[in-house]
Amino acid sequence: MQGLFKRASVSLFALMLVMPVAAHAQTAKTVPESQMQMQLSFAPLVKQTSGAVVNVYAEKIIQRQSPFAGDPFFEQFFGQQMPNRSEKQSSLGSGVIVEANGTVVTNNHVVEGADDIKVALSDGREFPCKVVLRDDRLDLAVLKIDTKQSFPTLPIGNSDTVEVGDLVLAIGNPFGVGQTVTSGIVSALARNQVVRNEFGFFIQTDASINPGNSGGALMNMKGELIGINTAIFSRGGGSNGIGFAIPANLVKVFLASADAGVKSFERPYVGASFDAVTSEVAEALGLNKVLGALVVKVSEGGPAAKAGLKAGQIVTSVNGIAVEHPDALLYRLTTAGLGKTVNLTVIDNGHEEQLSLALARAPETSPRDQRIIGGRTPFTGVVVENLSPRVADELRMPSESAGVVVSDVKEDSPAARLGFEPKDIIVSINGTEVRSTRDLVEIANSDPGLWRVEIERDGQRIRQFFR
Repeated sequence: MQGLFKRASVSLFALMLVMPVAAHAQTAKTVPESQMQMQLSFAPLVKQTSGAVVNVYAEKIIQRQSPFAGDPFFEQFFGQQMPNRSEKQSSLGSGVIVEANGTVVTNNHVVEGADDIKVALSDGREFPCKVVLRDDRLDLAVLKIDTKQSFPTLPIGNSDTVEVGDLVLAIGNPFGVGQTVTSGIVSALARNQVVRNEFGFFIQTDASINPGNSGGALMNMKGELIGINTAIFSRGGGSNGIGFAIPANLVKVFLASADAGVKSFERPYVGASFDAVTSEVAEALGLNKVLGALVVKVSEGGPAAKAGLKAGQIVTSVNGIAVEHPDALLYRLTTAGLGKTVNLTVIDNGHEEQLSLALARAPETSPRDQRIIGGRTPFTGVVVENLSPRVADELRMPSESAGVVVSDVKEDSPAARLGFEPKDIIVSINGTEVRSTRDLVEIANSDPGLWRVEIERDGQRIRQFFR
């Protein structure tokens, strides 16, 4: 099949009619030489695979506040009957059946916050399904169709073998018009800074991808899934020939976690922070390419420190595969998997060396000791925990964060009304440093009357006074 489509590319672009272009010069052209060349088509491949691509319908109930809420006149006559009303909000996307038991992979943003999810197959059948695992950083979700029937599947290929210029097909449900197939090529690999999340390693394609294609299949000429379509680069909302897909090798790792029954997807803890290699850094270090991940900081006692990684070094490859940027490094470590040991190639003072890095779960270096603050204090309604690399990872915070963090704020609580937010680190109260949740509870119980509170939010210090 692959060879057939390679010949198709020749017949479509190189075999043309002979036409005179000038009195003294002619361009040599040929016509198709056989009936087979005239009948080349993607249709057999589409028939073989399209049954495994589904439409995903997600609905959630949202509360709309009445414009008359808080008006004494209306509340006197109508009480609480009018203030709020609920509405259904629907979203549409695509998904790929990857296991015969009805396991579907899609994008997290397609199903995020949904109260009711259904999938529709290309043959018209519809089934309810539930979310098994989702992750907003990777923008992936695994669904399970609620039935015991068997379904057609799309095999997952090896996205590391994908090359720029490969022919691909994108299958999904753009704009809700129904299942649609578009063709193109792989335009680029290892694209980052595409969407605003923590993951940045995408396959770029010019196969038309539009709203509704999210979660659909990007497929190679072997009929294998090589990516989950997730985003487009567009000013007007339509396809401009620049679409992005999450590589299949990351999908494999995520799917394995879902099959294992974990509650949340965990990435390996490195214990180091990285930055991109700029042209200035490359010139200063004598590098001939602006590639790699610059080690900025190494946490004491972490896996990176144990491996011998030091600030100022540049990681250029993982297990012999080149690292284009810090996001590519994170991708390579994530797809290698927890519990594995990888070989890093690093450049230190112009010399290349090899280091072995063990990939482990983020540790809980201090007990989280989760507590809900009550009583009559500015903190009433906050849920606090002691920070550790694992808690920081769960809250999407830098791994080196330390102290006492707000992990949740109860709705309509005093703390919520005063403006406390999740991820706030409580630094001090009335000049006393808060080192643990126990410290916070003891200070809160002392009821000083006047509260001088210092918090850290997104790296900025904020000081507030409360009575």
